[in-house]
Amino acid sequence: MNLRPRQHTDMLVTVAVALFVTVGALVALVRGEGPGRYDALPFVILVLTCGALHFRTTHPVTVGVLTLAGTAAYYLLSATDGPLLLVFAVALYAVSAAGHLLVAVVLAALALGGVGFGSLHKANPPIDGISLVLMTGWLVAAVAIGVVSRQRAAYLREAEERVAGEERLRIARELHDVLGHTLSVIHVQAAAALHRLERDPAQGAEALRTIKDTSREALTEVRAALGVLRERGEAAPTRPAPGPSLARLPELAERAERSGLTLRTESVGQARALPAGIDAAAFRIVQESVTNTIRHARARAVLVRVEYGERGLTLCVRDDGVARPPVPQGDGSGIRGMRARAEEAGGTFSAGRDSQGGFRVDAALPYDGERLTA
Repeated sequence: MNLRPRQHTDMLVTVAVALFVTVGALVALVRGEGPGRYDALPFVILVLTCGALHFRTTHPVTVGVLTLAGTAAYYLLSATDGPLLLVFAVALYAVSAAGHLLVAVVLAALALGGVGFGSLHKANPPIDGISLVLMTGWLVAAVAIGVVSRQRAAYLREAEERVAGEERLRIARELHDVLGHTLSVIHVQAAAALHRLERDPAQGAEALRTIKDTSREALTEVRAALGVLRERGEAAPTRPAPGPSLARLPELAERAERSGLTLRTESVGQARALPAGIDAAAFRIVQESVTNTIRHARARAVLVRVEYGERGLTLCVRDDGVARPPVPQGDGSGIRGMRARAEEAGGTFSAGRDSQGGFRVDAALPYDGERLTA
């Protein structure tokens, strides 16, 4: 039998409750509780009432009504006092957990009213005042636990949706950085190939090879970024793409040089192993800065300065191109994306015209989450 997890759980709970109730009724019968007669009808009602419990998640209100009616019929017809009330309590919890709070309250009130009415109009009532108070407490607890369970499920769904949204945003940012940088390089190389192909076929062919290599690397990174959307359990790629890291700065410099841009790096302080999130954010900030320089600055050189401090990593990316107009904090997906990466890592970010000409990007990323100043 191939049951889904929820159906499997429903079946287990139903069987467990049915066994407990049936054993309790049989024990009461063996002990001779009640007038001493035995009728098959109450046990048929008991079995049917327990069986209805299996459908409590798909039809909670119907099951709540049926279990209340079955429990009332059992106690009216049975000579023994079995624990069938437990079935109604479980059904009451299901009704409340499904969001039908008013129905649950009405069912509980009907049950308590019926028990109280029966106790008042019998010479030897089967339940006294203390037992009625205890029964009230059990039914109220069943309804309250159902409400709490529903609220907890709603909170978990909201948390899952929030995590999924953050993951989609992260993937979108990764794709923006990868594709933006790669397409900028391809654009420059394609323009060079068209210009040089007739005059210098060798240089034109080299530009085309650069386009081929760059596009292949970009496809690999895109597949890696989208791989997290695959269903879990699917086999991982045999050759995963390298993740974003400052260790890939030489590769970034090589791409920039193929576009006619000289990229020079400086490292200050004792290099150290960085947390994965800080390492990725730092590389993406540098990559986006270089991409913006290729697109907009008409620069000849870029300086990337990486300083390893005691509390965090400091980045400075400066080009010598034509200074771009100041970009407001809320405009420009590239600037906004870099700022978001820095702030998510607990750091700070700034970008604007350099006092020495060109454009400058500064970021400070803490090692331990403590805020730094760029």
